[in-house]
Amino acid sequence: MPSRPTPRPRTAALALTGALAVALTGCSGGSPSAATSPSATTPSATPTTASPTPTPTPTCVETTLESLDEDQRLGQLLMVGFDTNADLSSLDEEIGQDHVGNVIYLGGWEGADKVERTSKHLQGLVSEKATGDVGLMVAADQEGGEVHQLRGEGFTRPPTARDQAQMSSAQLTKAATGWAKELRAVGVNVNLAPVTDTVPESLGRGNEPIGKYGRQYGSDPKTVEKASAAFIEGMLDGGVEATVKHFPGIGRIRNNTDFNASGITDATTSADDPYLEPFAAGVEAGAGLVMTSSAKYTKLDPGVPAMFSEKIVTGLLREKLGFDGVVITDDVNAESVRATPPGERAVKVLAAGGDIVLTGDASTAPAMLKALKAQATADDDFAATLDASVERVLTLKDRMGLLPCSGTPQD
Repeated sequence: MPSRPTPRPRTAALALTGALAVALTGCSGGSPSAATSPSATTPSATPTTASPTPTPTPTCVETTLESLDEDQRLGQLLMVGFDTNADLSSLDEEIGQDHVGNVIYLGGWEGADKVERTSKHLQGLVSEKATGDVGLMVAADQEGGEVHQLRGEGFTRPPTARDQAQMSSAQLTKAATGWAKELRAVGVNVNLAPVTDTVPESLGRGNEPIGKYGRQYGSDPKTVEKASAAFIEGMLDGGVEATVKHFPGIGRIRNNTDFNASGITDATTSADDPYLEPFAAGVEAGAGLVMTSSAKYTKLDPGVPAMFSEKIVTGLLREKLGFDGVVITDDVNAESVRATPPGERAVKVLAAGGDIVLTGDASTAPAMLKALKAQATADDDFAATLDASVERVLTLKDRMGLLPCSGTPQD
């Protein structure tokens, strides 16, 4: 199991530590004979050579980043869907030739044996040529209640988030640790959970993406914060990375962004909104990923889906909340953003400050990779942005033990 990460700060660090250099010079007082004595001046007559400044040893992340070619770097920025009904080899080309570095299980997978066999096959595609020997993030949505992609023998069905919130923090952490170990045993190393959206009681089931299915921990941000932090702790204890979602919150919209391009605007959430606190708490608890939504937010960046918004991703999440980890999107094939061509979706996500574009439709990956490469070729600043994203992805993968030079994950 990977070592537990150091909790992240809830807000961007503001304190600056000043380095005080104290120059110690000889005192002007003392014996004049000492100052002019040959024995006192003899050492200074011999030229001294300053010790060379040692060259810092490159970190594992730096070494890996340097070793990847451009196409392999771009591949780290995508996560593609693997449908339960697809052939075992259905993603061989995407990983082997397109260098895609991350996969998500979709469609409801029955039985641990099938999932484990698939995970082993996927990680077996990792090679120096395909991914620069960088292992894959293999993800699933295993929230509980209605949303649990891995089912049947070998998997416990977690209760709904509302029921999880009735547990004590210790009980929920212990339960989540067990669920994480089940995922870990079949090669799933990322859980796209917990949901940290707060659904106001006045809206309730009228909120289609969350409230309708009871996916929220509660209608009070403090309840959501407490339960989601306990869930995250359990995931990490069980060796699986957790993801807080769907930033900056989809608990106040009416329609589901997966199926609608209207009715998905939140006119209430602001940069100082209490509904952001569960996300901040998730960051502090050590969640390795934050998922952005495709809803729109009038008070944050009017008319712009969150995943495409630099104000929301970079300004609010990274700078204000201090999150320096991996930002992943909700599925970019959602109806809410479908009017934007696939390649442009990927470019907009990375330009906003996101890191991993999640596409449930793996067939869109080539167009996305092509668009990212073309934009990087045309724009040096965008190329630097991509490298920063790749570095964040590799940093998370290093903590997961997925780089060729990573240390052995601690149990």
